[in-house]
Amino acid sequence: MGAFLLRPARGAVATISLSAICSFATPAFAAPSGINTADTAWMIVATALVLMMTIPGLALFYSGMVRKKNVLATMAQSLAAVMIVSILWVAFGYSLVFAGDGPWVGTLDRLFLTGMGMDSVHPSAKTIPEALFMLYQMTFAIITVALVAGSVADRMRFSAYLFFSVLWFVLVYVPLAHWIWGGGFLASMGVVDFAGGLVVHLSAGVSGLVAAKVMGNRQGYGHDNLSPFDLSLAVMGTGLLWVGWFGFNGGSALAADSRAVMAIIATHLAACAGALVWGGIEWSARRKPSVLGMISGAVAGLGTITPASGFVTPWQGLVIGMIAGAVCYWACTWLKHRFKYDDSLDVFGVHGVGGMTGTLLAGVFATASIGGVSGLIEGHPQQLLIQFYGVLVTLVWCVGVTYAILKLVSIFIPLRVTREHELEGLDISQHGEALQ
Repeated sequence: MGAFLLRPARGAVATISLSAICSFATPAFAAPSGINTADTAWMIVATALVLMMTIPGLALFYSGMVRKKNVLATMAQSLAAVMIVSILWVAFGYSLVFAGDGPWVGTLDRLFLTGMGMDSVHPSAKTIPEALFMLYQMTFAIITVALVAGSVADRMRFSAYLFFSVLWFVLVYVPLAHWIWGGGFLASMGVVDFAGGLVVHLSAGVSGLVAAKVMGNRQGYGHDNLSPFDLSLAVMGTGLLWVGWFGFNGGSALAADSRAVMAIIATHLAACAGALVWGGIEWSARRKPSVLGMISGAVAGLGTITPASGFVTPWQGLVIGMIAGAVCYWACTWLKHRFKYDDSLDVFGVHGVGGMTGTLLAGVFATASIGGVSGLIEGHPQQLLIQFYGVLVTLVWCVGVTYAILKLVSIFIPLRVTREHELEGLDISQHGEALQ
């Protein structure tokens, strides 16, 4: 009888002990006050998606459009951007962009992430850990630097690209990102750029154009066969970019909320519309819609909707995508041939012109119920003028500083490989490897 009575007592003690352990353990594993686990989970996914856009997305997209002898060299440039920018971002880039809200540049309060604790948050993203916000913004810096390489594919010396990337990140990307996203003077003026029309696409596109002009055309440009080696790689890269863009634009809401969903819908519709319009124009003009044209139209739609995605409705995203397909097609055909510049992978025509167009269209279509900002169609034409000013500042800064960087790099390292190495291929001449 005593043993029978003892069993419940032991069970009660065990229950009480377990409850006590749980009560003490819960605070150690619970999310810190203010940090939302759903927002955190979504932003971890979005961060992975945006990193995927560079490797393997952009690496495949770019390498599929160059010649066989330059495939590995083109991939190496995307890999280099990931390695270099990641370290520089942690060292000082994040701090100069997002620590402090001065008009021109941030502070060094977060140098090497100093003072960033487990529970710290950034004022721009109060429901996720600051470390995650830092990591997410890092992926934007990475792909922006990697995008520039497409304009000078097939001819830029790898060592020069590394030197250029470091300087361009410090002198172009960091200030521009602070001006718009870090509380700088463009943000104070009311310039809106939800996910990088100015910071990413226009900056990379116009800088790539400057680099292409400074370095000159590829050997055989205009008369040799420079057709893509393997468009299937480019199509796979487009798919990865397309899906990754959901994290690029949707993640820029910095929360798992309805604005993120609206941004993703607008993004997807813009890509579809851009591909259809570009392909339709080719079909009408050349009697055949090319695969290259359709994937170019999709990326044009994605880049153009980027600055407006968190400010417009889905149907407006569809309209923006249609405009992107037509405008970027014109830039990659008539404009490019008219001025005879060799932008190898049409970074300016797709990203530069697309980013500029989308930034201006944000000033036209911005809807207060989506992003809290009204554009031209809601009776606020001043927003269009503000957007135009942001475009003008970005153009002037990127053109001037990129040109200066290229000239500085050329003093120490030749920008371009020799004629013999270019004809041989950059895979062999720069990396000692080649596809069989």
